[in-house]
Amino acid sequence: MTQSVSAQRDLTRGTLAVLFILGLTIASLWILRPFLPALVWATTIVIATWPLMTRVQRRMGGRRGLATTVMVGAFALAVVIPLLFGVSAAITGSAALRDWARDLPNRAMPELPAWLTGLPVVGTRATETWGRLTAGGAEGLRAQLSEHADEIARWLLGRIGNVLGMLVQLLVTLLITAMLYTTGERVAAGFLRFSRRLGGHSAEEAARLAGLAVRGVALGVVVTALIQTALAGAGMLIARAPRPGLLAAGVFVTCLAQLGPAPVMLIAVLWLYAKAHTLAATLLLVWMLVVGTIDNFIRPILIKRSVDLPFVLIFSGVIGGLLAFGVIGLFIGPVVLAVGRALIDRWISGDSAGVAAGETTPAHP
Repeated sequence: MTQSVSAQRDLTRGTLAVLFILGLTIASLWILRPFLPALVWATTIVIATWPLMTRVQRRMGGRRGLATTVMVGAFALAVVIPLLFGVSAAITGSAALRDWARDLPNRAMPELPAWLTGLPVVGTRATETWGRLTAGGAEGLRAQLSEHADEIARWLLGRIGNVLGMLVQLLVTLLITAMLYTTGERVAAGFLRFSRRLGGHSAEEAARLAGLAVRGVALGVVVTALIQTALAGAGMLIARAPRPGLLAAGVFVTCLAQLGPAPVMLIAVLWLYAKAHTLAATLLLVWMLVVGTIDNFIRPILIKRSVDLPFVLIFSGVIGGLLAFGVIGLFIGPVVLAVGRALIDRWISGDSAGVAAGETTPAHP
């Protein structure tokens, strides 16, 4: 009887302890909720650029503070300067679009090129859509654009608000990045100890694999953005779009943000149509579609060079993570699939005995 009462008390005490820890964890996450996106981005940046930071530190005579300042400053410039170029390109393109809309009544509506109208399915739809738009002539097209002017204005105001919010998140991300650069080894060692305590040696190796996956995804994102920028810049240069270098800088920003090259290249396409360079504008439009889709194939190939995972798994992680969580899902998706596959492989091979026993093999951070 005494043992039964004691067991019941232990069960009650254990249940209350678990509920208390769970409630404390939920409350902590709720308090930190506004900072979680910045924390995730800062952690991703630090993991991806840690080898570069250590090289900078060696060049700076081993001074971590100076190396942190250089890295954070370089990151800020790499984001802010192209962002300013992108905004400048958008303003330039919007001015050209406004002039084109103002001069619409004096223009004759061009015909779609024969090769486009001859395409299966797409050509028929393009012909029907263009016919509806130009049914009333240039004045009718201008009237249709005027009907949607309020919607366009509201959309632009919403995007301005998003940009301001993004700048605030960027500032917070930079501050957290600086702190993680300063205390990187201590944070990594603590995380590895937590992983080892949670699941033994297998969990620690899974944590290390997650770091490699993050680094591989970061490499894939940046290199893919550079490739898309080079291709888009070459296309705009050949099409003789205005300020191709400035537009290419804007393409690099939108590609890093996973928006693709279309938001910036479309400005060049509209400008070419406004200047009656129909053939060049149409070819650049087709090239924009090509450049905007190659990232789905280039990025997984680059990630596979850093993480030993099947191509199908990486492709699913990148696309599925992007659809499920947005831009940050590019990193979450492959990391989750990489860690999950590693743990399942070890469990199937019988290496989960140490996890069940709670092994505490010393770590080497």
